[in-house]
Amino acid sequence: MGEHFESREPTPENMTMMQAFEWYVPADKSHWVRLQKQIPQLKRFGIDNIWVPPGCKGSSPESNGYDIYDFYDLGEFEQKWSTPTKWGTKAQLMALCNTAAEYGVGIYWDAVLNHKFGADHLEKCQAVEVDRNDRNRHVSDKYEIDAWVGFDFFGRGYKYSALRYHWYHFSGVDYNAANGKSAIYKIIGEKGGGWAKSGDVDSDKGNYDYLMGSDLDYSHPEVVEDVINWGKWLAKELPQGSLKGIRFDAVKHYSEEFLRRFIHEMDAAYGEGWFFVGEFWKDSLQDMKGYLSRMNHKFSLFDVPLVYNFREISTGNSADLRRVFEDTLVGDDPISAVTLVTNHDTQPHQSLETHVEAWFKPLAYTLILLRNSGYPCVFYGDLYGLVAPDSPPSPVKLEWGPSCSGVLPLLTLARKLYAYGDQANYFDYPTCVGFVRYGTWDRPFGCAVVMSNAGPGHKRMHVGEIHAGEVWTDLLQWERNEVVIGSDGFGVFTCGGCSVSIWVNKEAEGRERFVKEDL
Repeated sequence: MGEHFESREPTPENMTMMQAFEWYVPADKSHWVRLQKQIPQLKRFGIDNIWVPPGCKGSSPESNGYDIYDFYDLGEFEQKWSTPTKWGTKAQLMALCNTAAEYGVGIYWDAVLNHKFGADHLEKCQAVEVDRNDRNRHVSDKYEIDAWVGFDFFGRGYKYSALRYHWYHFSGVDYNAANGKSAIYKIIGEKGGGWAKSGDVDSDKGNYDYLMGSDLDYSHPEVVEDVINWGKWLAKELPQGSLKGIRFDAVKHYSEEFLRRFIHEMDAAYGEGWFFVGEFWKDSLQDMKGYLSRMNHKFSLFDVPLVYNFREISTGNSADLRRVFEDTLVGDDPISAVTLVTNHDTQPHQSLETHVEAWFKPLAYTLILLRNSGYPCVFYGDLYGLVAPDSPPSPVKLEWGPSCSGVLPLLTLARKLYAYGDQANYFDYPTCVGFVRYGTWDRPFGCAVVMSNAGPGHKRMHVGEIHAGEVWTDLLQWERNEVVIGSDGFGVFTCGGCSVSIWVNKEAEGRERFVKEDL
């Protein structure tokens, strides 16, 4: 087995991120406090970075932040009928960041840069109506509309930024207050730039610049300067260098040229090493690869095709597990892939709801956490459970407990301790697959994984002659038998029907931590 231990460089520790919210987190203005209390536990689980929700002031006290009002209000000013955001006050956010830094947990900010909501006043501007399915096709002549595009930020005043947003800072809106008509309006005029140029945003619907609200125009230098200054300000404002990365919302819909400049300026101001990931929600590997190429690969994307593969396999009848990574980003460009199972957009009752069957989630998480490709993102709702809005006519609020029968913390910890080294795949049967991680010279234990989406399964797999005579058991304790590794380095590893098992030497360092109650 010496061939697996050639390198004597220290093995980098596996990193795992978590989306630290779900859509229906209670609007109790206490989520920053909630997360601060969870940081020590998350660190024990093996979580290294948390993607926090949009912390900028939204258009209402209950806003999740995707209807952003003011970049520079993190719950500090009395605006939009509240000082705190849905998530809490700025002081509570700072306390969360301090605790995260103390435990070595990084913060990834959710940046909503495409649009604004909750304008303070109407402004008159010239616009044309466009076809909803072909934004390049005008369906009216140019005429004057009254648009909600005046942003005064009365509560903040001129602190942090002096820019006040007006009609010429936006490219489009979806409502004309003069006649009460809802449509997609492209703003035009001497100072108005219209949609982003062809090739600078996604080509769906002809030009997919407009998504919602008051659409920011990144051809306007004042918008570019203000948003880049905000990024630099945020990096300084969050304490102890706690900001380690940014998740960019809706990147299909705003200027790639601007985003390249934003990344360049952040690197120039604070040094390279930031983690940037975009929400490019499109089930097209080719389009994702094209976007990454245009971003010079200084960027990652969430692996949308993988999520849809998980759905198809979990809802199919004995579907072919061997095809789970077909046409996925992690299969094609693993260094650029953030892998996931569920997020706030695909959870129940959301617009992109993508149902992955509950029985399959342990398999899906094992596939993203224990293999050697991609940067896995665990979902808050899968770790801590979900709630959903009241479902009329029933007054009962729907709730779901933690997924994976509560073993998701064991999977993240297994990644941290054992998922290292070369990988051998046993994808040789449609409904039962396996793989082995051989370990490294300084993380030598390795692991063997077997999963089935049909009946009970087994795999004879090679874990290495170095492990001969060792007794391996299932970390999840779903399989109760023991496997003695033969002198040839092989063992026969089993799993239950529609289940997964993760086998490690029962004497491996850290095995005592695999007790759910202790985590």
